[in-house]
Amino acid sequence: MIYETFNPSKHDSRKVAKLIYDVDFRTFDLLFKSSDKAISTIEKQLKKEESLDDTKVVLDENNNVIGLLIFWISKKPAFYHSLKTVSLKLLIVDILDYFVLCDVEKGDFHVAELAIDESQRGKGLGSKVLNDVIDYAKKNNLKRVTLDADFRNTGAKSLYERMGFREFNKKRVKIGSFERGMHNMELKL
Repeated sequence: MIYETFNPSKHDSRKVAKLIYDVDFRTFDLLFKSSDKAISTIEKQLKKEESLDDTKVVLDENNNVIGLLIFWISKKPAFYHSLKTVSLKLLIVDILDYFVLCDVEKGDFHVAELAIDESQRGKGLGSKVLNDVIDYAKKNNLKRVTLDADFRNTGAKSLYERMGFREFNKKRVKIGSFERGMHNMELKL
């Protein structure tokens, strides 16, 4: 596997937008009412972003996008997207994320988004990416790797636990009938 900083003029931005959508499809569907509308909006935003250093595409040996890794080291941005150019609905997603995602501390490698293309799932690629993240964090003397598992995604939580991650906090936000919650998880290094 190859990791490269996402570049919309080089990589398939529609596929990357679909991977971002897949991670949080319930929230996107609630706000956009259509997966196509959500993916198109995400793709437009990706093309507007000024800096995508913390967004890596996972490529196969033929340079096809097979996954996505978005991360933060020692900081949690108030908002992931540029406030100057973001659509209102993507800003709402950022606000909801702010209330449920891990607090990122100095010395943390936080996995904000990890997605593997649907056609590549079940091959151990998600575990491989996480193992690469853990190795990177250890080599760079970071204290822990953190990530979040949606309350409704028991499969992801089980995978993270098998890899040694432990829940250290739970956060949720509820607005009317909408509820979003995360298991904040860590692997101490």
